[in-house]
Amino acid sequence: METTATPKYTFKDFASDQEVRWCPGCDDYVILRSMQKALPEMGLKKEDVVFISGIGCSSRFPYYMDTYGMHSIHGRAPAIASGVKLANPDLSVWVITGDGDSMAIGGNHFIHVLRRNLDLNIVLFNNEIYGLTKGQFSPTSLVGQKTKSSPYGNTQPPFLPGELAIGSKARFFARIGGNTPKEMTDIFIKSEKFKGTSLIEVLQNCPIFNDGCFAKYTDKAVREDKQCFVEHGKPMIFGKERNKGLVLKGLKLEVVTLGENGVTEQDLLVHDAEEQDPTLHQMLVRSEYPLITGIIRSFPDVTFEERVDELTAAVKADSTFSKTDDLFFSGETYEVK
Repeated sequence: METTATPKYTFKDFASDQEVRWCPGCDDYVILRSMQKALPEMGLKKEDVVFISGIGCSSRFPYYMDTYGMHSIHGRAPAIASGVKLANPDLSVWVITGDGDSMAIGGNHFIHVLRRNLDLNIVLFNNEIYGLTKGQFSPTSLVGQKTKSSPYGNTQPPFLPGELAIGSKARFFARIGGNTPKEMTDIFIKSEKFKGTSLIEVLQNCPIFNDGCFAKYTDKAVREDKQCFVEHGKPMIFGKERNKGLVLKGLKLEVVTLGENGVTEQDLLVHDAEEQDPTLHQMLVRSEYPLITGIIRSFPDVTFEERVDELTAAVKADSTFSKTDDLFFSGETYEVK
């Protein structure tokens, strides 16, 4: 069978001719451009890339990509994406979703696609609000948050997407601010290379209905001091002066200052994204100071497809049937005359 070399693309090759219709200042533009810049670095052909979305502002994404795609049903994008991947395992399949689409009406599909570990990628646009329907609280909205559907303050404790994901046995989880395109592009590339379900949570600002929802972490003036960007195999250091770090004290993470009380870089936690035990990854996901960004978990494991292929091969090897008629006429049969 002849194969053709993958063309050398640029980000423009992945931009469709559709007018992009998001509100001015929305981080969705950053996510879109980051994806369009990442795809040429993945070594994929355009015809082998598919974007499946649900419903919401984020879910317009497939229209703006010059690839195959489907704007599907509210909350059901993981189910449709699973079908696409199983029908053609050679495709690079991406699910584009929001915090309401994935964790409210789509919550069941969300946790089970992570549990099954199909080889696909999920980009979760989290703005802690329902933006498309004009500002109702979502499953990630904070307690006390005043919205169109909670004018006196939201009373429901929020999900942490990473905590829910790792609890659902996610093998790959990353988190990144919506205003950091360079890091986001790199995470998209690495998630595509990961074999299994990868989930990337983007802290996406909605300038109309929840402006500044992550500003205390993502604003350029505070980002270096409030975020710790982790990298596998490297110590957990952060701060504008690169003088803060994380250590494990008992069962809790603790922030220390290098040079104080004899603390050196050798005392800091070294990030192990590939550790099978998710205990430390859950602690990192829950940390509020600093907020942990980067690839928090990347544990290589057997995929759903590999398990199915192994089972299918075993069943075929033990089967006495060589064709469908053998199965139909096995056991007790009768004829209708």
